[in-house]
Amino acid sequence: MFNFLRYKQFSIAILYIIVSISLFWCEETRAAFVLPLRTKKGMVTSAHPLASEAGLSILRKGGNAVDAAVATAFAISVVEPFSAGIGGGGFLMLHQAQTGEMKALDFRERAPLRATRNMYLDEQGKVRPNASVNGYLAAAVPGTVAGLYEVHRQYGKLPWQEVIAPAIRLANEGFVVSSIPTWRFVGISQTRRDVILNNDAARQIFAPNGRLFALGDRLIQRDLARTLQTIAKDPQSFYTGEIARTIASDMARNGGLIGLADLKNYKPTWRTPLCGSFRVYRICTMPPPSSGGVHLLQILNIIGDTDLKSLGWHHPDTLHLLVEAMKIAYADRSVYLGDPDFVNIPVTALTSHSYAAKRRREITMQRARPATEVRAVDRDTLERFVNSKESPETSHLSVVDEQRNAVSLTFTINYGFGSGVVVPGTGILLNDEMDDFAIAPGVPNVFGLVGGDANAIAPRKIPLSSMTPTIVTENNRLRLLVGAPGGSTIITTVLQVVLNVLEYNMDVGAAVSAPRIHHQWLPDKLRVEPFGLDALTLAELRRRGHQIEQQTPWGNANAIAVTPDGSLEGAADPRGEGSPSGY
Repeated sequence: MFNFLRYKQFSIAILYIIVSISLFWCEETRAAFVLPLRTKKGMVTSAHPLASEAGLSILRKGGNAVDAAVATAFAISVVEPFSAGIGGGGFLMLHQAQTGEMKALDFRERAPLRATRNMYLDEQGKVRPNASVNGYLAAAVPGTVAGLYEVHRQYGKLPWQEVIAPAIRLANEGFVVSSIPTWRFVGISQTRRDVILNNDAARQIFAPNGRLFALGDRLIQRDLARTLQTIAKDPQSFYTGEIARTIASDMARNGGLIGLADLKNYKPTWRTPLCGSFRVYRICTMPPPSSGGVHLLQILNIIGDTDLKSLGWHHPDTLHLLVEAMKIAYADRSVYLGDPDFVNIPVTALTSHSYAAKRRREITMQRARPATEVRAVDRDTLERFVNSKESPETSHLSVVDEQRNAVSLTFTINYGFGSGVVVPGTGILLNDEMDDFAIAPGVPNVFGLVGGDANAIAPRKIPLSSMTPTIVTENNRLRLLVGAPGGSTIITTVLQVVLNVLEYNMDVGAAVSAPRIHHQWLPDKLRVEPFGLDALTLAELRRRGHQIEQQTPWGNANAIAVTPDGSLEGAADPRGEGSPSGY
């Protein structure tokens, strides 16, 4: 063991030297450790530099964190149309510095009123391929505009029109498509080529003259600019005005389900934040219908008092414990998580320390349990922990203002370019969030997640999500904001960034850059990033029974930390093209 540890420490030291000096690049992946930006007053991090700059411009004008977050989100809708936009939905966490209050806003999409449990099955009861991913039937009722307006109405400082102005300018003037790494705009549009070309309005915007955008091309979205101008004057137009009528009319012509009643009845929901403790920190995150918060806390609880720091970063014992905890959490997710307005979710039990202790005892440190041996406990067993005494393709952005108010916001249109449907004349690219429901028992969604009755389709129901916008405090003071896109990998990405900062004392640049692992119970594979783990560690994990699969780096996390001297430290994931902006 002594030799093994020396070898591992030497390997990690060499890795840090290489990436620090050369910012190592691979032809097909971007694997670099980024240096964090440090500022004193305010900061915005997001998936795109232009969006971060839009948010920063609002902070400089005297706007607060909510103003800047709204501006950044609308800008993302323009510059990252493949990942998030006004045709989708999401979740927001808000920390108010003066009172210490945490707020959680759910503006997730909802199933249309005409949605049915078996809407994606044929007459023989078999799933119709891609019906929940591509085209009009894949779209759920969007919530982004309603959510952003709601949080701004209650907590914004600058005029509504002013915070949307940067996005309107970006849509009108356009921006140069950059794609480093190449799987971003250009790469994703290539993978969704057929879907884009199959919709006339989408083709006109994203493939003019039948050619997809290439590096260096300028994307101008004048229809979207006009839509944003209308929203700036009257945000309700999206749900009860001309925009709503245009969406409903296009749906009716093409077999979609979203109607005027769906849009008129849509309302975002303020929910009680889900908070728990880890070491000296208070972790506050999204409750259901996001599964992210429940399982982030569950995994942290299973880790418990284990001294990961003394084991070492990416020690086999650390990795093994994390993976086995991930399996348990995702197995529970498949059975218990859904829309709390429709199903009874045992959140208190799932996030209790006593339940975590029970599940921790199932873990054998020298043997990986096959997924077939990992099961959600039955509800009667789980109910015993309800009364335990306890501490109570997507895009993410984080904002902190000078007063240390903070917003952690994750929103999405789901898969790349959503449903591939653009509503003619509006520039609105609609989501394909219906795929986040369990469309049939045992049938995985596009991210490989399996669900059950709790997440079955029903009218006005919210599909289960993995989005995990998170805010961490220490002694009632802001410590960390973090979130990530990535479908089923969101929860484990946020988990690892949290541990990197809080447990291993990494700066946020190293924390979002560090190699990642992921296991979601089914399929029974341990995903690892190339160049992430040394050969001896991989061999040891295989010896314990882990089925390892190396995959292209995933996730696009960003984070802002508050340092001991009160400064802000922000970083965006080197796997994406985002950046922090601050002053």
